[in-house]
Amino acid sequence: MGAGKGAGVVAEPYDGAGAVRRSGVFLGLLVVGAFLVPLLGPDLALRGTGEAAAPAVREVGWLRGAVLVALCVQAGEVWLRRGPALPRSLAPAAALLGTLAASGLAVVVAAGNLLPRSPSALDPGALAQSGDGRLALLEVNAFGAAWLCALGRRRGLAAVPLALVVLAEAVRAHPEPSTPWLGSLLTFVHLSCAALWAGGLLAVLRTVPRLPAPEGARLLGRYARTAAYLLAALTATGIASTLRRMPPGTVAGQLTDTAYGRVLLAKTVLVAGVAALAWRARRRLRGDGGAAAGAVVPARAELLALALVVLVSALLTALPLPIRW
Repeated sequence: MGAGKGAGVVAEPYDGAGAVRRSGVFLGLLVVGAFLVPLLGPDLALRGTGEAAAPAVREVGWLRGAVLVALCVQAGEVWLRRGPALPRSLAPAAALLGTLAASGLAVVVAAGNLLPRSPSALDPGALAQSGDGRLALLEVNAFGAAWLCALGRRRGLAAVPLALVVLAEAVRAHPEPSTPWLGSLLTFVHLSCAALWAGGLLAVLRTVPRLPAPEGARLLGRYARTAAYLLAALTATGIASTLRRMPPGTVAGQLTDTAYGRVLLAKTVLVAGVAALAWRARRRLRGDGGAAAGAVVPARAELLALALVVLVSALLTALPLPIRW
C-alpha cells in the first residue's frame, strides 16, 4: 500500500467483501464472549471462595455489559467527530441498546435487586427513594438524551449525557462510608479512559479502510498517541482503586481467594495483552513507513481483547466486593 510523491494521492481500494467477512467473524466472537462471560464467569470466580453471588448476578452482568458496550461505541464516535467523517454511525443503535439495558437494571433495582418473576414484584416508587434507584433512572434518561443527540445534527453534544452515565456508574460503584468521593473520582477517570480507548479504536478501524493511505495512517497515529495517555491513566487509577479496596498486605491473597480478586486478576492479564497488541500495532505503523495496512491486523486483535476487557469489567461490577477494606 503505497502513495506516490506529488499532489495526487490515490485511495487504496476498499475490499468490501473481505471487510464483511472480517466483521462477521469479529461479531461472532464478540457475541460468544458476551454470552459466555456472564454465564460461566460467576461460577468460576466464586468457586471455593465461600462467597455468595447476588441472585441476579448473570442477568446484571449481561445488562451492565450492554451498558458498557453502548457507552464505548458512543464515546469513540464522539471522539472521532473531530476528525474524518465516520461511516454509517453506530451511535443511535448503541444509545438505544444502552437505554434498554439501563431500563433493565432499573427493573432489577425496583424489584429489590432481584430478578422479578411477575409485575407485582416491582416497586417503582423505590427507584425515587433509594440512591441506587435514582442512579438507575439517571442512566436511563442519560442514554435517552444521548440517543436524541445521535439522531440530531450536533452529535458531539452526546458527550454530556454520556458523562452523566459514567458519573452514575462511578457513584454507584462506591457505597463505602470512607471517602466514597475519592473512589468515585478514580472510577470516573478509569471508566472514561476505558470507553475512549475501546470506542476510539472501533471508530478508527471502521474509518481507516475508507480513507486514502496517508490519511488513514495519520488517523491511526493520532489514535495511538491518545491511547498511550489513556493507558497511563487507566493503569494509575486501576492501581489506586485496587489499593483502596485491597490493602497492600492483602492483595496477593485476595487476588486468588475472592471472586472479585480473581476477576480483577483476569482483567489485569487481559489489559496487559491489549497493551502488547497495541505496542505491536504501533511498531508496525512505524516500521511500514507510516502505512496503516500492517498495523490494522494487530489493532483488530487489540479491539477484540478490549471487548473482552469490557465484558469482564461488567462481570466485576456484579460480584461481591472484597471482604477486607
